[in-house]
Amino acid sequence: MAKINSEALDNIMTRTSVRSYSTEKVTDAEIETIIKAAMAAPSAMNKQPWHFFVIRGEKLRDTLADTLEYGRQSLRNCSAAIIVAGDRSRFFEDEDAVDYWVEDCSAAAENLLLAAHAIGLGAVWCGVYPIPLRAAQLRAATGIGGEYVPMCIIPLGHIEERQDPKDKWDPAKVTYLD
Repeated sequence: MAKINSEALDNIMTRTSVRSYSTEKVTDAEIETIIKAAMAAPSAMNKQPWHFFVIRGEKLRDTLADTLEYGRQSLRNCSAAIIVAGDRSRFFEDEDAVDYWVEDCSAAAENLLLAAHAIGLGAVWCGVYPIPLRAAQLRAATGIGGEYVPMCIIPLGHIEERQDPKDKWDPAKVTYLD
């Protein structure tokens, strides 16, 4: 049997969605660390169709939190937010494979969430794609151009109050095909 990395498994099993943060700022080094982890995600044919937009300060609180109809509480309280978007210039040209960017950016977003948790930050996934109204609101608030497709926005910050992770294990959702 292969050696089990219990630290990695513990990080996965204890990650929670955090929507309330302290006033302590997220540093540039912390942001760079979690974006590096996001970029380590697998992608179809190594296309790496992701692009990350980091939002902080007044743009975050005054513009984004007031414009969006979703994630307002998290965005008002966080120190920074990262928009995970698909870069159309890196999408597959084949019509049948064009939407692989969704899987690739989802893997990157999950890595980002796990990395944030690993370094002691809290974060939550606020979905944008595939709801056109949410994408339009996000574009209007940030000025993100049409060459990018916003997939989600992830508010982050230092955790104000720790919460217990949920046990989501459900053996009824597993079928073994031997």
